[in-house]
Amino acid sequence: MSVEIGAENVKLSVVIPCFNAAGTIATQLEALGGQRWSEPWEIIISDNGSTDETWTVVERYGGRLPNLRVIDSSDKCGAAHARNVGAQAASGDALVFCDADDEVAPGWVAAIGKALSEHDFVASRFEGGKLNEPWVLQSHRCPQQTGIQEYKYPPFLPHAGGCGLGIKRSLHILVGGFDEDILFLDDTDYCWRVQLAGAELHFVPDAVIHIRYRDTIGGIYHQARLWAKQNVYLYKKYRPLGMPKLSWKEGVKAWWRLLRDLPYIRRKEGLARWMWQFGWRVGRLQGCLGYRVLAL
Repeated sequence: MSVEIGAENVKLSVVIPCFNAAGTIATQLEALGGQRWSEPWEIIISDNGSTDETWTVVERYGGRLPNLRVIDSSDKCGAAHARNVGAQAASGDALVFCDADDEVAPGWVAAIGKALSEHDFVASRFEGGKLNEPWVLQSHRCPQQTGIQEYKYPPFLPHAGGCGLGIKRSLHILVGGFDEDILFLDDTDYCWRVQLAGAELHFVPDAVIHIRYRDTIGGIYHQARLWAKQNVYLYKKYRPLGMPKLSWKEGVKAWWRLLRDLPYIRRKEGLARWMWQFGWRVGRLQGCLGYRVLAL
């Protein structure tokens, strides 16, 4: 599945970390197959040890996507490792990361490629309506629709989701890639390290990605819990680098609001929203205990 364009000519490498993505990756590959750009580009699927039919699905696109390569990144678990291995195998001057369960919109490659010819570090625009039921969208807002995500608790550097980040290859190497010891929110950590290295994160409104959320109540809860726990780790890591200190009072108020709202849940979307917030509060408690820092 290799492209005959010459490694020295590749301008952009699209890196897709994946694990057991047989149910969704065809949608992403179909969307990438419809992309058009005047410059040469490639697709690298970095498989993190899939045990389902992911490889079988991907093989069907070997002839349809001549610029497609599949590499094995199963030696260490985690999306950060899969992204780094994919980036190491890439031939392009610029890298862009997207996920196996999302779908790039028409014109995405051209828009992100053009942006990376002008900037060192860029982020795509997110759209949530196409791949999610309305009640799922009610669980938490779709970020990154109108600009880079703000980090507010506590206020710190802006950040963007890993599914749509683009960066010059040299800058990725300079910061050491994604932190493979971080299993969740490695993209937030990556954004901050790149910005602390002196690069600005630019929003590309024409580079649209349809993102997919968890679609079960349990999945929504667990994702929120894991993200929140890792969020506490980031707080501990970046406090010495200028992140403001949190007040324990805000955490107590958040728990009070959560318990206050519980009796008023009437619909599935309300339950999903409450479970996201509940998972977030539980995760922060677990993070405080695990990382020995007060960050409610």
